[in-house]
Amino acid sequence: MSKTDYSEITLKKGREAALLRGHPWVFSGAIALVRGKPAAGDVVVCKDYREKELAVGFYNPNTDIAFRVLTTKCEDSINSNFWSKRAEAAIQLRKKIIKAQTDSYRLINAEGDGFPGLIADVYSSTLVVSVSTAGMEKQKSLILDALIKTLRPKNIYEKSEGRSRQIEGLEEIKDFLYGEEKTETVLIKENGKVFEIDFVRGQKTGFFLDQRVNREKLGALSINANVLNCFSYSGAFSVYCAAGGAKRVFSVDVSKSACAQAEKNLKLNGFSSDNYPVIEADVFDYLRQLQEEFDLIILDPPAFAKNKGDVSRAARGYKDINLQAIRRLARGGILASFSCSNHIDEELFYKIVLGAARDADAQVQVLTRLQAGPDHPVLLTHPEGSYLKGLLIRKMI
Repeated sequence: MSKTDYSEITLKKGREAALLRGHPWVFSGAIALVRGKPAAGDVVVCKDYREKELAVGFYNPNTDIAFRVLTTKCEDSINSNFWSKRAEAAIQLRKKIIKAQTDSYRLINAEGDGFPGLIADVYSSTLVVSVSTAGMEKQKSLILDALIKTLRPKNIYEKSEGRSRQIEGLEEIKDFLYGEEKTETVLIKENGKVFEIDFVRGQKTGFFLDQRVNREKLGALSINANVLNCFSYSGAFSVYCAAGGAKRVFSVDVSKSACAQAEKNLKLNGFSSDNYPVIEADVFDYLRQLQEEFDLIILDPPAFAKNKGDVSRAARGYKDINLQAIRRLARGGILASFSCSNHIDEELFYKIVLGAARDADAQVQVLTRLQAGPDHPVLLTHPEGSYLKGLLIRKMI
């Protein structure tokens, strides 16, 4: 389809400001007029109230985010060549930033790579994709063709689920899209360490690739330390800490299957359950009952706030676990605390951790702020894309 065939939306006067600043979304209340009959997921041209073309992007009349920018070069057509160039740019960036001992990384990070509504994670020779917008659903075959041509994966698995997909009017899809090797697990390498990934039954696309850089940092801080890894999932932080020279590492998660995966990953890297036990328990209960002190505690919980209405309850949950963790830190001990909730912004998260430290009657130093690795790029104009935030703090002696 050429650009001349696209329907058009016109914005209300003054509502183009965010778009001109580079934000990639337009909300439904900003739209004054729709020309043509664009359906959910169609590509449209966005104009200001003077009819000046501003951008080309996805339209969905049924959602609050009614328009998602694909390009501000309004002469561009959204076709196979457009997506091939975007895919090649994403691949070239990863070639620059991914180390030789790592074969798994995020290849496409939605708006951060110019693919609104698409996540694509590389696990060795397997590509796992997740589609969350109606526009990306309609363009999916073109994008997959581009990725197959440039990346040449052995297989592609789609894991498209969750609330955002429901909001866009899309059904859940969990199926192999390409390739002959339809196995549900894969062995990957990350900084020379080995992990078994279950991309079918595991959380998200199977592994938290966004924490790779933070795992390196905490592994380097683990020498001779007693470590407690809470919400340990498949044990990746635990493996790094054990490899970094920790005396002991306790991994705690409420999921039986996650605990089994953590035990397997520790074993794959040569660590026995004697000094690196995996404990199936509710982290909140475990922390309250804990008497032992630790030199390093890791809190990497699932998102407590799924929407804006969850923020108050989520804030209480984050404060509770941080309070209990700080109480269990030895003097001079370090806490790595994370939130992956989009609706808990950095400022609020830092206030929560500060409040927990005060209630624990502890003076803490901020060593650094933590975020996702460089294979998870975020547009400078799109802070909503920066979902993972963390603090590395030290309990003062």
